[in-house]
Amino acid sequence: MSLPLIVLLPLLGSLIPLLGNNRQRNLNAWSTALLPAIALAIVLAHAPGVLAGEIYRFSLSWVPQLGLDLAFRLDGLTLLFLLLILGIGLLIILYARYYLSPEDSMPRFYSYLMLFMTSMIGIVMADNLLLLWVFWELTSLSSFLLIGFWHHQSEARRGARMALAVTGMGGLAMLAGFLLIGHIVGTYDMQTVLDSRDLIQADPRYLPALLLILLGAFTKSAQFPFHFWLPHAMAAPTPVSAFLHSATMVKAGVFLLARLHPALAGSQLWLYIVTLTGLVTMIYAAYFALLKYDLKGVMAFSTVSHLGLITMLFGLDSKLAVAAGLFHIINHATFKASLFMSVGIIDHETGTRDIRKLSGIRRYMPMTAVLAALAAASMAGVPLLNGFLSKEMMLTETLNTGILGGLAWLIPVLATLGSLLSVAYSLRYVRNVFFGPKATELPKAPHEAPFFMRLPMLILVALCVVIGLLPALTVTGLLQAAAEATITPPRPELHLAIWHGFNLPLLMSVIALAGGVGLYLARRNLFAFQRQFPQRNALMIFEVSVRRVLTATQVAIDKLENGSLQRYMLWLIVAVLFLTGSGLLDLDRLKGSQALQPLDGLLIVGAIITILAGLGTAILHRRRLVSLIMLSVVGLMVSLAFARFSAPDLALTQLAVEVVTVILLMLALFFLPQRTPKESSGGRIVRDVLLAAGFGGIVTSLNYALLTRPLDSISGYFLDNAVSGGGGHNVVNVILVDFRGFDTLGEITVLCIAAIGIYKLLNRLRLFMPSSDSEGRPWSKDLHPMLLATVSQSLLPLALLVSVFIFLRGHNEPGGGFIAGLVTAVALILLYIARGVDWAQTRLSFQYQPIAVVGVLIAALTGLGSWLFGHNFLTSAFGHFHIPFIGDIELATAMLFDLGVYLTVVGATLMILANLGKLTTPHRPSKENDKEAL
Repeated sequence: MSLPLIVLLPLLGSLIPLLGNNRQRNLNAWSTALLPAIALAIVLAHAPGVLAGEIYRFSLSWVPQLGLDLAFRLDGLTLLFLLLILGIGLLIILYARYYLSPEDSMPRFYSYLMLFMTSMIGIVMADNLLLLWVFWELTSLSSFLLIGFWHHQSEARRGARMALAVTGMGGLAMLAGFLLIGHIVGTYDMQTVLDSRDLIQADPRYLPALLLILLGAFTKSAQFPFHFWLPHAMAAPTPVSAFLHSATMVKAGVFLLARLHPALAGSQLWLYIVTLTGLVTMIYAAYFALLKYDLKGVMAFSTVSHLGLITMLFGLDSKLAVAAGLFHIINHATFKASLFMSVGIIDHETGTRDIRKLSGIRRYMPMTAVLAALAAASMAGVPLLNGFLSKEMMLTETLNTGILGGLAWLIPVLATLGSLLSVAYSLRYVRNVFFGPKATELPKAPHEAPFFMRLPMLILVALCVVIGLLPALTVTGLLQAAAEATITPPRPELHLAIWHGFNLPLLMSVIALAGGVGLYLARRNLFAFQRQFPQRNALMIFEVSVRRVLTATQVAIDKLENGSLQRYMLWLIVAVLFLTGSGLLDLDRLKGSQALQPLDGLLIVGAIITILAGLGTAILHRRRLVSLIMLSVVGLMVSLAFARFSAPDLALTQLAVEVVTVILLMLALFFLPQRTPKESSGGRIVRDVLLAAGFGGIVTSLNYALLTRPLDSISGYFLDNAVSGGGGHNVVNVILVDFRGFDTLGEITVLCIAAIGIYKLLNRLRLFMPSSDSEGRPWSKDLHPMLLATVSQSLLPLALLVSVFIFLRGHNEPGGGFIAGLVTAVALILLYIARGVDWAQTRLSFQYQPIAVVGVLIAALTGLGSWLFGHNFLTSAFGHFHIPFIGDIELATAMLFDLGVYLTVVGATLMILANLGKLTTPHRPSKENDKEAL
């Protein structure tokens, strides 16, 4: 299926410009245009089928757990937008070739442009709501790069930030709406959503879903009150404005309204919110378009106004209004892209966009003047041009709406007012720039632009004229196909014609044209009226608002995040007490149907010892060594508790971890003061005791609630399948190396990375070594007592033998690679402690980093090996074999994975502990270190 190529080719095209250089301008332009041109050819090859009513679809499972599929569709609505995106995009590539200066990076510009084109194509072709959102956010990111292309300009940077913030916020809101729609329908498949109108609108979640989706559409299409970002995005190069802000990006919002129209439209909520938002935007933006002096500002506000017109049409309770909105999308893209190009040519050839400095330049730029006048006339709705046709359809549909009841007459009146303002600002652009006296304050001597810079504009204006004269032959088929994808049956027949006789819409058009001319002639009074009001810069207001939010946020952060771990724990515990404490006060509700296990003397003694050791840890915390000993007692009692309640694997693991942790803390405490300063007052101690008691009560209540209720856990599955599925009787080990082997692989990878990081931090670090204890008594000069050295040397082979035994039995009996690795590491660390670092390293002359890395690699390769036999990653195999002199034995590939765990634990533990031990030795650089230093 060729549909993915339509998206993929422009994406690959974003890489092609980066292969060239800025001097090869023609080569850059033509090579960039190649792949989009092929994509356009593919679209045109599918066009006959689409126009005949066929819908092409492609779907590939991507993240099925989330319902996200790589799904594309090509129907009438998609075809309309693809022709605009690819067709105008190719013209923009040609136009930008002559617009960009030699100082601008053409490869970077074209790369950003193609990335944006890809994201827009993805939006209009997406056949999955989540995929549409992915491309939606990609448009925000790529437009940020394009708007801020001239990053040396502060206005460009700030405009890009504003656009990203506003459209990004809307995109997140839209995602929430999509998630609600997906939960209502049960899928994110576009066709299923479009066919589920009754189900969606009958659900109580329809209102929040609609509001969130409309928020995304309104922010992207710059609808009031989110319109303020678009005028300031005009800091981008004019080719960007012509493409993003007239033909594509701002059309994404109205595309979303059209795409989801079959599913979301028809309700009173849709009718009022969409119609009134579009109407207000249309008039508000048209008014300010008439007041702007920057030509791109005029074009920006006129774009917002026409987007409001399209939005209003999609909101009206008329199917022909939707068709009129689709028609105006085509017309607006043609005349507005050409108008932006004319502004770029004027700026490029005269050095200014200030309408007060421009006058009479038709003498120097006659072709540009003619093309701009025709495009502006189309925007004003002058007869025989395409803009007139869609404007008359709009006026007709406003007369047929029943919105606002008895005040329904306001809709056509305000629509006529918006058309009147459109005539006024269009006339002002043409009359003030191209006619009048000769300009005398231009920065550059004006002259006509190169032909190929005017050619894209010429093509678009020609379309305005041809569509206006021959609508039935040019766009009726395309518009009918787009309407079929947007309007629910029964669909109206479209009859596009220049003349519909003398009727009320024609009279409204005449009023708009005459009134627009009159308003233009009286514009000075309008300017004087506007000067009464304070002038506000939306960009500055936005920047000030952002700074205030950042300041308030920083104040809150400074108060909450003040560097006090005790404060953090306080807020955490208070939050837990507040959220869960009230629900755990009723013991009758907490108690379940199960009886508690009876207590015996051994459990009572163990609990008392654990409690006393815990209290000793807290009370004696200022005496760090004593507190550490108390803490180790707690760890020992927890290990015994695991053993008592039939969890020998956990008991062995806890005991080994406890030994390693105590050694680690002792090495670290050697460099710290033996006593901590007294920092708690009596009031703080009482507060902390109360908080600790409250938190302990919550934990006790939760335990009580769980222990008195029947527990239906997933353990039964593992017990039933450990032997048959994993080939082992030790269920815990089978889970670690087989059922949840991917988790274990991730954990040992993190362990290896952390150990390497600690090794690098400690490497060649030398700290101050205290020469005495806290009471001034010097340390013993006998650093390596003979008794300890003798015992350690005797225990080492025994400990290694035990670790091998634990490793080999781990698949069927308590043990495994993790425990065996800790036992091996403890045995070697004991040798370091007893004999010293220098003595141990001369005999253990290998590095520990490769051991940990090799362990991770063995574990990963074990998983990859299953692919060679056509199984999923980390699928284990096992079998029973007879080995001479040994007998029958079971072997499993999971043991290789466990070997990787073993090596990683040994290497990581020794990397940390052995290097901590080095900190206590005098710094004597070795020859290897000398070479490394050189």
